[in-house]
Amino acid sequence: MGRNFANKNVVTVIINYPLSPAAGYEDMARDCAAAIKWVKDSIATYGGNPERIFAMGHSAGGHLEALIDLDPRFFAEQQIANPLRGIILNDGFGLDMEQYLKLAEKNDQTTSFLKTFTTDPENWKKGSPLTYFDQIKHPYYILVGEDTYEAIKIQSKRLYELLTQAQKPVKYEVIPKKQHVPMISQMVFGANPLYQSIIDFMQSH
Repeated sequence: MGRNFANKNVVTVIINYPLSPAAGYEDMARDCAAAIKWVKDSIATYGGNPERIFAMGHSAGGHLEALIDLDPRFFAEQQIANPLRGIILNDGFGLDMEQYLKLAEKNDQTTSFLKTFTTDPENWKKGSPLTYFDQIKHPYYILVGEDTYEAIKIQSKRLYELLTQAQKPVKYEVIPKKQHVPMISQMVFGANPLYQSIIDFMQSH
């Protein structure tokens, strides 16, 4: 994906973060915020524009990018103002972990989620990007697979509707016949039309 974007003249940084159960969601978010700070400080060396940083994440990556965009403590810990220009959610999971952990049917992944967010419902709320909806100041591009998990469909649509009602810039697109993992694996193909859609979104903001 990094090479595909680079071939389309988009300077691209692929970041990483620690995983559960070794790390909780706050550790993950802090590493993401630190990585974005590095981009802000260093990307000009690689031909990038530190004033035009867009974040894109799939699944948990979508949760983390939205969380550091909306919960101000993570960039405050890095001693920088939020440097993000826009957010691209690619089938983002966990926009409202409080709702999910309270209402969703328990499955094999529930134990993993509880290790990441603890068993305290207050942490579920604290770790949910939608808790901080009033902090949204940037445009959002929300991509959802037509055949993805129901929780992703519900929460992505809810975010889109809230943004629309608040008259904030948002683009929402359902990708036909795509399940959760194929929403990111399809990006291996440089000719995938989503690349142009994402670039158009970035260029328009």
